[in-house]
Amino acid sequence: MAFTRATGKHRAPSRLTRRSANLAGAAALATTGVVGTFASPALAATADTSSAEDTGLTRIVTMGSLADEIADQAAAQKREAEEAAANARAREKAAAEAKRKAEARAEEAREAEERAAREAERRRLNSFQLPIAGSFVTTGYKAGGALWSSGSHSGVDFRAPSGSSVVAVGSGTVVEAGWAGAYGNNVVIRMNDGTYTQYGHLASIDVVVGQQVTPGRQIGLSGSTGNSTGPHLHFEARTTAEYGSDIDPVAYLRSHGVAV
Repeated sequence: MAFTRATGKHRAPSRLTRRSANLAGAAALATTGVVGTFASPALAATADTSSAEDTGLTRIVTMGSLADEIADQAAAQKREAEEAAANARAREKAAAEAKRKAEARAEEAREAEERAAREAERRRLNSFQLPIAGSFVTTGYKAGGALWSSGSHSGVDFRAPSGSSVVAVGSGTVVEAGWAGAYGNNVVIRMNDGTYTQYGHLASIDVVVGQQVTPGRQIGLSGSTGNSTGPHLHFEARTTAEYGSDIDPVAYLRSHGVAV
């Protein structure tokens, strides 16, 4: 007997229909769920990555700027140190140069002083002066009279109270020092220019033969020994050490710059 379905009842889907639905649902799930699942984490990852990258770049930029500043500071400090060292070397060089110049000036001044002293000594040694300071001639050269054996005065007489200092009129060497008859105590000096000077009637003698004398060196004290009428100094200028070679003593002294 045949059975029929009740009116108003639906038939159950067929197996093929259920399978198609299941497949469609799976596809939809795959499309919405799986893709959604993959899409959401990807978006989150993209956001997180962007945030992490931004933070990382900020750190890198910040650290790079700090490193540059430190490098710049180090370079500036190095330049300052180099400049300071260069300035110190320049100051040392300038100080050394100033010291060298000061020493050179001091050496030049010392040498100039020595030259001046040598020149002054040379002039002094080559200078002439009166045999008695501040004295003057009382009896002139070639004055006539019975007082002189030759009939005339072979020298000049300088005023000289007894005991007055008698000095060499210039530089020379003593060739005679002692008693000389009419001259009494007598000194003869060979001058450096080759001429001779004689000092007679001395009370005492302060030099010896062979002694070097310079202008102003005391050779004795004035007196009245020998053929003398009173204290005075008999002074002669000669071309040799011997008597009779006399020349005008006043002219001789004046030719050497002495005011007589």
